[in-house]
Amino acid sequence: MMDDYTFPSWIYLGVLAVFVGGAMKRLLASHLGPAPPLVAWLGATVLAERLWSFCLPAALLLALLGLACCLYSAARTGLARPGAALPARGKAVLVTGCDSGFGTATAKHLDNLGFEVFATVLDLSGEGARELERSCSPRLTLLQVDITQQQQVHQALLDTKAKVGLKGLWGLVNNAGVCVNFGDIELSLMSNFRGCMEVNFFGTLSITKSFLPLLRQAKGRIITISSPAGDQPFPCLAAYGASKAALNLLVNTLRHELEPWGVKVCTILPSSFKTGQSSNHAYWEQQHKQLLRTLPPALLEEYGEDYLTETKELFHLYASQANTDLSPVTDTIARALLAPRPRARYFAGPGVGLMYFIHSYCPLSLSSRFLQKLFLKKRLAPRALRDPPGFDPDLGLGLNNNNNNNNK
Repeated sequence: MMDDYTFPSWIYLGVLAVFVGGAMKRLLASHLGPAPPLVAWLGATVLAERLWSFCLPAALLLALLGLACCLYSAARTGLARPGAALPARGKAVLVTGCDSGFGTATAKHLDNLGFEVFATVLDLSGEGARELERSCSPRLTLLQVDITQQQQVHQALLDTKAKVGLKGLWGLVNNAGVCVNFGDIELSLMSNFRGCMEVNFFGTLSITKSFLPLLRQAKGRIITISSPAGDQPFPCLAAYGASKAALNLLVNTLRHELEPWGVKVCTILPSSFKTGQSSNHAYWEQQHKQLLRTLPPALLEEYGEDYLTETKELFHLYASQANTDLSPVTDTIARALLAPRPRARYFAGPGVGLMYFIHSYCPLSLSSRFLQKLFLKKRLAPRALRDPPGFDPDLGLGLNNNNNNNNK
């Protein structure tokens, strides 16, 4: 959908016109005849004729797509008028992972809109829980839940069910998630992969399955915060991305299975935001030191400590430039909860639409290079792959060759 993209629609229309215009060139060129007199007067050659037969179809296609976009946007604007949104009052929503980041911001935003919010936190005495108690209405209920602990999930279900009664649960916002490490797959511990999968996939699956009876009762919504890393191969984020890829498939399957029950299932894909541990330098320094201690010496020698340090510093730089305004995500969550016909997928934040456009329509080599430049701009190669000292790639000569010549 055109309004899914956060970049101007004309960028996508222009690129698409170039691709499709070339395919239409031969079809339309035979009906266009020779170039008009103006082109000939400008000194048209065979090349100009070919350019004319290419540009006109592309321009026509661009105009048609522009018209379709305008009509679609007008229709969406009519559907999205304030009166079309469902009322928030009386609707109960459970949000996971409210200790910080998206969870805290979402719980506060939904409470302000009039929802009855159940916010799960890992620590009822933590700063996130205290902030919610200070800033939210008495409608908000705090629940201590580690989504990887089935007993705590079951207790949260009992507490929620006692309060919502027969009306059921209108919304479940699966926000809780972790990124426990970054780095090349070969350099990542198996515990890192299991840690991400345990929370991001199995934990989300556990709480979703547990609350499905209440959601089916209310014909409600499941809103899951995922990541573009689950669809695209971000460098050094394989553990996190693999868990999100499994989550994406789970959510897509749920969407089909729950459609007959009237339960809507949505995925939200945010861009880069400063949340949770992403800006906690002390945590990532500790992870980096642990990695250096646990790597086999031979493997550390082949990659080089400077290679690992550069990865850590680039990640710090990327995190420091992330967006601190979380409203694009919280607004999108509220829109998905209140839209009469919510979409299956929402992009939240700048650049996500362009990223998916390049991933979907551009050659793999181009999209991979785009991700590398966007996320971690690595300059160092692993130590074992670097040129030996004294090697000049332009001359193709090294110190050994010079020594051999001197010995002759």
